[in-house]
Amino acid sequence: MVKIDKSKPVLVTGATGYVAGWIVKRLLEEGVTVHAAVRNPSDLSKVAHLTQLAHNKPGKLILFEADLLDTGSYQEAMAGCEVVIHTASPFTLNIKDPQKDLVTPAVEGTRNVLETANKTASVKRVVLTSSCAAIYGDTADKELIPGGVFTESHWNTTSTLKHQPYSFSKTMAEKLAWEIANKQDRWRLVVINPSFVLGPGIIPHSNSESFNLLRQVGNGRLKAGLPDIGVGVIDVRDLADAHVRAAYLPNANGRNIISGQNTSLLGITKTLQHRYSEYPIPSKTLPKWLIWLIGPLADKTTTRKFVARNVGYSWHASNEKSIRELGMSYRPMDETVNAMFQQLIDHGQIPQPKRR
Repeated sequence: MVKIDKSKPVLVTGATGYVAGWIVKRLLEEGVTVHAAVRNPSDLSKVAHLTQLAHNKPGKLILFEADLLDTGSYQEAMAGCEVVIHTASPFTLNIKDPQKDLVTPAVEGTRNVLETANKTASVKRVVLTSSCAAIYGDTADKELIPGGVFTESHWNTTSTLKHQPYSFSKTMAEKLAWEIANKQDRWRLVVINPSFVLGPGIIPHSNSESFNLLRQVGNGRLKAGLPDIGVGVIDVRDLADAHVRAAYLPNANGRNIISGQNTSLLGITKTLQHRYSEYPIPSKTLPKWLIWLIGPLADKTTTRKFVARNVGYSWHASNEKSIRELGMSYRPMDETVNAMFQQLIDHGQIPQPKRR
């Protein structure tokens, strides 16, 4: 049993990120001193929202400069910390070089942080933000497993540098993390495997793919319909709670699927149709043959192999371990999606609908 002292600081890497912002907020509310690692602490456009979070909170925020690919750059930020929460990893579909833009930062960044943990005597626990993308590559992969339900025992075996490179990067990074963790016995690795993250941001101007999807849902780009793709959904606030639980619960261990809902892209948008009926919310799925034909022309990341192995498949994963061992409870999906959509409207990220 590992007992973590809340009076000791906690390092959060990638602190300016969508998920990390909520983790920082939760820790500050718990009275924890947060060592927030960012690329440039002097860039107020990137860190002002973090410093504002610390106002009137019992915890304290200290910014540190660090970079995923700068070996040893996390050493100062990690000093004195018993818990390290490593969230920093690129999540983008707009890439030119998968190795350079995704795999190298994810893998070598993980190596950099965990090797620094090996050299930092105070560290007792590392919480790694992985992904359900490290559990499966395509929704068709469910046909390879008994019952068709993804669990923590499953690993993505189908993604490569050329097919689903983001998923490949998350898989390689998590495998490396376990390799490093298993060679030592001073600190424990606890891995968080979230599904598709939605919900309001600490700031609503994120370039996260989650925000990009909701913007396109609201601005009419997707009004013709959506591909029939099954996904899991997790509220970003619940995900932050899972990280804090993974950091402090004595028996937190292993991989943990964090997902509140088994649904689909259309299932996500259906939660908006009643409250936001005046917006061009997509209400139907497009036929698979049409996606196969025009998808690669509209978006180079939508390859025909992706269409073949993902469109028309439902998605189902078990969150039982997170409920049983981390004590998780999950918000309803309509609360998550509606709050995110309204935030984007309030901040001008989605245009007002034209009057009919």
